[in-house]
Amino acid sequence: MKSLARWSVEEEELVACCGSTKFAKQMTALSPFSHLNHAVEAARDIWFNKIDVCGWLEAFSAHPQIGQSPSSSHGSETSAQWSKGEQSTAMKSATSTTLQELAEWNAQYKLKFGFVFLICASGRSTAEILAELKRRYSNRPVVELEIAAQEQMKITELRLAKLFSAKSSPAAATEYEPASVTAKANEDRLTMINAHLIPASESESSGEKKSQVPKRNRPPITTHVLDMARGGPGSGIDVQLDVWRGPEPRPSFPGSDPSGWTLVGSGKTDDDGRSNPLMNIVDAVSPGIYKISFNTGKYNPSGFFPFVSIVFQITESQKFEHFHVPLLLAPFGFSTYRGS
Repeated sequence: MKSLARWSVEEEELVACCGSTKFAKQMTALSPFSHLNHAVEAARDIWFNKIDVCGWLEAFSAHPQIGQSPSSSHGSETSAQWSKGEQSTAMKSATSTTLQELAEWNAQYKLKFGFVFLICASGRSTAEILAELKRRYSNRPVVELEIAAQEQMKITELRLAKLFSAKSSPAAATEYEPASVTAKANEDRLTMINAHLIPASESESSGEKKSQVPKRNRPPITTHVLDMARGGPGSGIDVQLDVWRGPEPRPSFPGSDPSGWTLVGSGKTDDDGRSNPLMNIVDAVSPGIYKISFNTGKYNPSGFFPFVSIVFQITESQKFEHFHVPLLLAPFGFSTYRGS
């Protein structure tokens, strides 16, 4: 039985725990550790105070998407095995429908933030993970980066405990329960990141009382296209936004006089699949029935859909809200949702 005072770790083992080579090197330099709590305290200090954003992103990239079968391509073989175990509860509770929805939201998340959705999945069901993914999708990128870093630290702590268990007695392995990073540390780190990313004028006014209706910095209706067949943005797709101005209060089912629709604006999706502005930036959007149409036939002449139109309603009580209505396009199906 090895002494707790001589708990040494190798750089390769620490890369499996975290994924950041800089983190692993700095932890290795502090090895050996007298006990697990000593190692965790060192890991927290290094991760939140000495690793830059590039190191964070390197660690994030070592993880498979939630719902995706882990492989050694996402890190070491040990890391892949740990990922599989951490997602075991989610996989047992998953259905083909929830896995499909999870894949779509994972793709949307990565498109928005640039890294995989990261969550300490141990003990969580697919429904819980999906609900958290949807909730966090509305975050500002700088906020989400911080949350992802916190989740990475939770995962790292669990894996350090597993590593410690393999190197020491079973009794010693039960002495530690992973704890969340203190609120003060989180606040300091977030303040540091914000100082670099938020314009000074915005930062200075952040303490002022917000008006009831905040000024917009983008049009109230936006969209983007994700090509599910390629797993990437649908670029170069013609997009058109119309509003219903027909004689009836709303278009009837199954069809209406085409002349009842009035063009608001048109555009084309860029390399990220996002459309250029389809309307002006206004504080209050006019309530009514709107339709976004996508020229999918031109994008894919051999595809099943010559075009796709999404019709939705904005009520009087919603006129100050934002409506992001994306298209998730597959060869023989498509879906949409109201994003933010």
